[in-house]
Amino acid sequence: MLDYFGKDIQNLKEKKIFFFDLDGTTYNENTLFEGAKELFEFLADHGRKVVFLTNNSSRSVTEYVDKLNRMDVVCDRDNFFTSTQATVMYLKEQGLTKGIYAQGTVAFVKELKESGLSLEFEDENQVQAIVVAFDTELTFEKMRRTSYLLGKNVPYIATNPDLVCPVSFGFVPDCGSMCIGYENATKRKPLYIGKPNRIMMDYALKRFGFEREEAVMVGDRLYTDIASGINAQMDTICVLSGESSIDDVKASPYKATYVLNSIKDIYDFFLSLSLGK
Repeated sequence: MLDYFGKDIQNLKEKKIFFFDLDGTTYNENTLFEGAKELFEFLADHGRKVVFLTNNSSRSVTEYVDKLNRMDVVCDRDNFFTSTQATVMYLKEQGLTKGIYAQGTVAFVKELKESGLSLEFEDENQVQAIVVAFDTELTFEKMRRTSYLLGKNVPYIATNPDLVCPVSFGFVPDCGSMCIGYENATKRKPLYIGKPNRIMMDYALKRFGFEREEAVMVGDRLYTDIASGINAQMDTICVLSGESSIDDVKASPYKATYVLNSIKDIYDFFLSLSLGK
């Protein structure tokens, strides 16, 4: 089977772990893309590891599991790795476990607490680090508080640099766009932990116990999904079901190993192998 540009994708049959982005790759809001369920089941049944790897930090892992289960996708917590989890790992590595001011959803804040981090929302003098996530519950008061605290000389971390999040009618501003707003207001830029920072991919490979040569990253965003795989020196598949168009692919400096219309193409490829075509 050939990809959009005529490149043979036979190498995919050697991969042992498949990282799938969610928004724009696996589903669009509450609609699972055609072939997704079948592909995940096929890979699991044939000994491949399926991991949903997302920059979207507005939901907890439990919420993601529940969402995919409702879509009839069989999965559990061991099938997920999020920018929230990567951010927690980074904070702990840096010894930043107390006085964390977190701007994010209720689910995001709860997950940070459950991971063992001590958060601070009252005493500005106790704030040791600022963490900003994709916040679907953002208010003016939150923006005001975050902008004020960014005047402090403490580490500033963001879960992900995505500019937009796909929704049913198009896109809405994501964490990266929010942080650009804060940069305009405070002149401070965060350290982004999620894709395309290879630290997220390195953490994911370490957690699941695979080598980068055994992995492939599947996503719709060139500057996050595909760039993260390139930065981590693993193969990548750009699908055209989300943010990126074929014109974007042609113009981008981030060149995916393969370009396919959707993850259904991956399922069709593996199905053809099993049928001996």
